Amino acid sequence: MRFSFWISASHPWEEILAQARHAEATGWDGVYVADHFMPNDDAALDQPMQECFSVLAGLAAAVPRLRLGSLVAAATYRHPAVLAKQAATIDQISGGRLVLGVGAGWQVNEHERYGIELGSVRDRIDRFEEACQVWRGLRDDDRTTIEGEHYRLTDAPLVPKPTGPLPLLIGSSGQQRMARIVARYADEWNTWSTPTLWRTKREGYERALDEIGRDPSSLHRSTQALVLLGADGRAKAEELAAIRPAIGGTSEQLVEAIGDWAEQGLDELIVPGFTLGAGAQTADALDQLITEVAPAFGGAGARDGGHGHGVDR
Repeated sequence: MRFSFWISASHPWEEILAQARHAEATGWDGVYVADHFMPNDDAALDQPMQECFSVLAGLAAAVPRLRLGSLVAAATYRHPAVLAKQAATIDQISGGRLVLGVGAGWQVNEHERYGIELGSVRDRIDRFEEACQVWRGLRDDDRTTIEGEHYRLTDAPLVPKPTGPLPLLIGSSGQQRMARIVARYADEWNTWSTPTLWRTKREGYERALDEIGRDPSSLHRSTQALVLLGADGRAKAEELAAIRPAIGGTSEQLVEAIGDWAEQGLDELIVPGFTLGAGAQTADALDQLITEVAPAFGGAGARDGGHGHGVDR
């Protein structure tokens, strides 16, 4: 199982870079950045928020090993051909390590305050499905022509192509239409979950894969949950359950929880930094997870004889 870290884009660039370099040095597999322009709280609009793809471009040049991904880019924010061009360029800078994470869009205040059309759920999914055709077409074909309701491309090139595979990751939870879009277009599927929620959420996606005869093993599956460390972490996670999926506890308790995911076929756990403290606290939490939890699942500690890269606990 891969272990990746979700860095908050609210940090100054220097802190984002320091956290990414620490994650790389200690054996984490990837780093993700959310694609949002402001907090989802109108009372907190003065909080800084860095732009996702600018951050990823910087990390692509400054951090040489980690997989890098957007979690996830709303299809409403940029024309999909423009985003494909941005992604291909960042992939070139990174040497082929970018994951293009995309979704249909949801955060109301960003759209209202920047004057970006959001539309109904049905409209968003219609537009998103066409955008997936654009991303896949430009990535995989020499030229792309699409006559859609929302997007029209005529003999469109994407040159240079990505250096690496540029996997298309789709973030979604819907069990019907979004599951079918994932089955048809995605290389990777991502959703928020706990091990219990995962059992329910994956059902629609397994069914959609089966309907089109796609090998389930061809879809990389990732999830994220808030992580609360410490002896009282499990109780705190249960308190947060109504707001956001969370797991918690001692390293041993976390191994047990993550093991439940692993038994159900999870390929990658993404750990958000939001509950890991700040500064040295974040680094300590990352070190604990990668040296005391990840080795149980073939993570960095297992690869390095019980220690993360450069970490001696």
